[in-house]
Amino acid sequence: MTDRDSPVTEDELHAYVDGQLPADRKEAVAKWLAEHPEQAALVASWLAQAESVRARYGAVADEPIPERLKLDHVLKLEKANGRSWAAMAAAAAVAAFIVGGAAGWMARGASAAPPTGFQAFASEALDAYKLYVVEVRHPVEVPGSERAHMTQWLSKRLGEDLRVPELQSIGLKLVGGRLLPGPTGAAAFYMYESPSGERFTIYCAKAGVGQSALRYTTEQQFGAFYWVDDKIAYVVSGPADRDRLENVTKMVYEQIDKNASKKVL
Repeated sequence: MTDRDSPVTEDELHAYVDGQLPADRKEAVAKWLAEHPEQAALVASWLAQAESVRARYGAVADEPIPERLKLDHVLKLEKANGRSWAAMAAAAAVAAFIVGGAAGWMARGASAAPPTGFQAFASEALDAYKLYVVEVRHPVEVPGSERAHMTQWLSKRLGEDLRVPELQSIGLKLVGGRLLPGPTGAAAFYMYESPSGERFTIYCAKAGVGQSALRYTTEQQFGAFYWVDDKIAYVVSGPADRDRLENVTKMVYEQIDKNASKKVL
């Protein structure tokens, strides 16, 4: 049995917020918070943030995870064919594109048109956005406080010198980042968050074209701006408030794009 008088840990505070704290510790943690107003205020902010995320994105949590993002699916393909994980992830995405991609979760119905090679980046990015935006405790692999390490790691995995935009001037704090499989190999994924819990992400992956104009797409209650610069595809995803998303995108590509004069198509 858990010792009711043992020190309260940060993990317990997170479990308290998530409603996963063992019954024999709830009373002790509640009492400890009453005696520590600063920590109580922090926990209250976590609760408000979690409620904001659930209110805005709760419906997405019930959607099935895209088959191509399931690790066991990728590992089965790797075992069956003796190919590397990265190669199989890329091959699976290309195969989905070749056969039309109109069936199943990705197409959202048999009448949907298959994405082009360029549009596939936006589709992958929106899939990742919807998958991780609802996470409260584990939205990223590397926290924003380790920006330098994260930048070096993801740049090495993509084989490109990546930049992580600074968006504090528009009220967005870097939550952190993670590595994902993309249409052409590894992809970098950064998440930002506003004080109200609103989240935006940046998805980067190698593309087969050198440059492209800035494009906009929507999917349910989400939207994304995407473009290619110097053979790197960028996708900025967020809630489908086009004006807000466009302002975020402008700040992003002014910092990472060598040609910030693109016109939206």
